[in-house]
Amino acid sequence: MDPVVALRQIAFYKDRAREDSRRVMAYRNAADILERLDEAQLEQLGRSNGWQSLPGIGPKTAAVITQAWAGREPDTLVELRSAAKDLGGGELRAALRGDLHVHSNWSDGSAPIAEMMAAAQALGHEYCALTDHSPRLTVANGLSPDRLRRQLDVIDELREQFSPMRILTGIEVDILDDGALDQEPELLERLDIVVASVHSKLRMDAAAMTRRMVRAVSNGRADILGHCTGRLVEGNRGTRPQSQFDAEQVFTACREHGTAVEINSRPERRDPPTELLRLALDIGCDFAIDTDAHAPGQLDFLGYGAQRALDNNVPADRIINTWPADKLLAWAAP
Repeated sequence: MDPVVALRQIAFYKDRAREDSRRVMAYRNAADILERLDEAQLEQLGRSNGWQSLPGIGPKTAAVITQAWAGREPDTLVELRSAAKDLGGGELRAALRGDLHVHSNWSDGSAPIAEMMAAAQALGHEYCALTDHSPRLTVANGLSPDRLRRQLDVIDELREQFSPMRILTGIEVDILDDGALDQEPELLERLDIVVASVHSKLRMDAAAMTRRMVRAVSNGRADILGHCTGRLVEGNRGTRPQSQFDAEQVFTACREHGTAVEINSRPERRDPPTELLRLALDIGCDFAIDTDAHAPGQLDFLGYGAQRALDNNVPADRIINTWPADKLLAWAAP
């Protein structure tokens, strides 16, 4: 077995199982180290079993490499694959054609664009939108207009490699305090998918937050309202209460202006809360079930979101990423 493939698959399953990201990165970094070696270097290390002589290769990653180099599927990979649980969603998960909220290491994700797209392709996605953060979110290395333009060129170069899966251009754009969107309008119009999310001043007064969100979803450029309450219900970042706003006004604006409400699949978010998900459904909103993935294995979190939609009787035809790509892109067009 190719040791690089084995290391990346182990990282995938560890991400999927929500293991500590620092431990996961050890396997991804080891794969990167091996990829930089030529065949002669690999042969020499394989004959001498000298993998740990490489800086960044420790006992656990070396054991994986040794077993893969010998033609075995590494024990760690076998154990992780056998322990992987069904994340839910049933037929609705199977109906999802892609993911519309995904991050790479261009912002605060842990893997390059190509690795994220390879994982999406392996999961059977027909399309996947790359939606790195916008400039204001400096803590997440948000993309300036120039960096976003460079990213669009990189995506163009990758399209043929991943065909027939379609890489959709996108952004998770910050909703600023006044409801404006944190990116040049011309650039937003070039993108296939715009996810608009609040990341700052989450405890803003309810009336001001309502005005902020209504303006954001009403300007014609926001395709999806991301993790609408901003809450955290578990995880290593701790917990955070949901933002307060007039949900009926916000969801009515989403319906009227063609902005889907995101069902965020991250277990620590579960956003929107059940009562708001049901309100958006009753108001007549469309939805997007997204992973908000920051690592390859998290792309499989779609099952979590699909199960929440299933539990709340959200019809498949009102979930925009059950639609074929051409229908989705026509709907999202400015």
